[in-house]
Amino acid sequence: MKRYLVTGGAGFIGSNLAFALEKERKARVTVLDNFSSGNYKNLVGFSGDVIADDIRSRDWFEKAGKVDAVFHQAAIVDTTEADQRRMMETNVDAFRNVLDYALKYGVKRVIYASSAAVYGNSKCPMHEGQETTPENVYGFSKAIMDNVARDFAADHKDMTLVGLRYFNVYGPREYYKGKMSSMMFQLYNQMKAGKRPRVFKFGEQLRDFVYVKDIVRGNLNALDAEKSCVCNLASGKPGNFNEVIEALNKAMKLDLAPDYFDNPYSFYQNKTQADLRLAKAHLNYRPEWSLEDGIADYVKILEKAGKL
Repeated sequence: MKRYLVTGGAGFIGSNLAFALEKERKARVTVLDNFSSGNYKNLVGFSGDVIADDIRSRDWFEKAGKVDAVFHQAAIVDTTEADQRRMMETNVDAFRNVLDYALKYGVKRVIYASSAAVYGNSKCPMHEGQETTPENVYGFSKAIMDNVARDFAADHKDMTLVGLRYFNVYGPREYYKGKMSSMMFQLYNQMKAGKRPRVFKFGEQLRDFVYVKDIVRGNLNALDAEKSCVCNLASGKPGNFNEVIEALNKAMKLDLAPDYFDNPYSFYQNKTQADLRLAKAHLNYRPEWSLEDGIADYVKILEKAGKL
């Protein structure tokens, strides 16, 4: 039986991944999380072990022991975080810890979460070979993680490092992300309460929204990547916020008009879109969920759980 370590496994993507590894790969999974932003409720029904520790320490090395691969999801994901040192320590220095752990225990594959935030407000479609132009320290930290991974892989050719640049992810188990939860979840809550969904004028900003089930699929496929790489994970087909509201109305059987308001931010990404050619070539990744189908599936799960 294969053994995998998922850091940040009590978080949104990490918990979805932990369950998928158990169910689809029949693996023994260990979760590492300090529960600062993750929540134990995301792991109810999980069959594996949980290590409560901080990724910035090295105390967890021995507890985790040897595994077949690491899925490194732990990070500060708050793009409004202003403490630059804390961001770099948690996202970059802790990543170096993960790589040191992999070296010490002979782990030959590390799959880690990068981000579309490395692209900032650059031209679309965004591709992995273009210069990174992050607009905040979060995006900068992820760009430096990619640099660290590239250099590490060059120095350790017997290891495979796969970086996955997530675009705008939404789906189950994001309930505990607070203000960092997806617009799908935030708009769903507003509409469930009978309020008109509020978006910036005039709802035409485009995002490459990707359902978490496709993100999990990309991670699982990365177990079979033949060489180290960095790949976008997205739908490849951007949608605007009016389309999101239309899909929510349809799934929730409502007819609520958008409530447009002025955008208070001087900088704002008007469009994100991923080029998926590398993901298809290296990961055999092909997104399965359209925006409408993903939202419909998500609403069913939300309604069943009674989430507000």
